[in-house]
Amino acid sequence: MRDDGGVNVELVVTEDAEAAARAAAVLLVEVAEAGGSVVLAGGSTPRRAYELAAAAHADWGDADLWFGDDRCVPAYDPRSNQLLVRESLLEWLVVEPTVHPIATERPAVEAAAAYDAALQDEPLDLVLLGLGPDGHTASLFPGAATLDVRDRLAVAAEPGLEPFVERVTLTIPALEAGMHVVFLAVGEEKAAAVRRAFADEPSRLTPASLVRSRHGTTTAILDEAAASLLG
Repeated sequence: MRDDGGVNVELVVTEDAEAAARAAAVLLVEVAEAGGSVVLAGGSTPRRAYELAAAAHADWGDADLWFGDDRCVPAYDPRSNQLLVRESLLEWLVVEPTVHPIATERPAVEAAAAYDAALQDEPLDLVLLGLGPDGHTASLFPGAATLDVRDRLAVAAEPGLEPFVERVTLTIPALEAGMHVVFLAVGEEKAAAVRRAFADEPSRLTPASLVRSRHGTTTAILDEAAASLLG
């Protein structure tokens, strides 16, 4: 477990992907019950966590949901993180939270500017992030210029992998403002990226290694396969 300038990363290693999803769901429910603000991750990994969180607690009426990133496609497009969240979480709730979607129907630069304005002075209690095999998180890709942005909370991002469509992503300052930053990574294909993100020195080639809660806690929830190279 690496210490980043005094910021300790807590590693939670579970038996399998289902157990990792349960651990993430518990954290989501805690914030929902408290009426807090959550930034949600896209991609396939968090889907099960969202399903379990909806099953465990159906009233999210006092909570706020934000998106860590999204692709500039219609909200009903299968590539949309909004669709993922609606299908796996929102449709199963009795009372929905206040949802703050990225305006993905607009050009990426315009959508990012609008999201940056919306996020100003908003407290973020939980930031849930994924981790790609290349070390990316949200839509912050290895070596990208977006890693150097410090004056905005959301920016347009070029795609670093398929699907190759424009994206909007929260920046490192926005993500690290979360009081609890939680990475969720499962599977052997994530093991090398997990090692680079949580055991090696921080690097622009592994964007996840650069994201740590500035004033709170950072946790990595992993299954045994994803944690296999930590040693």
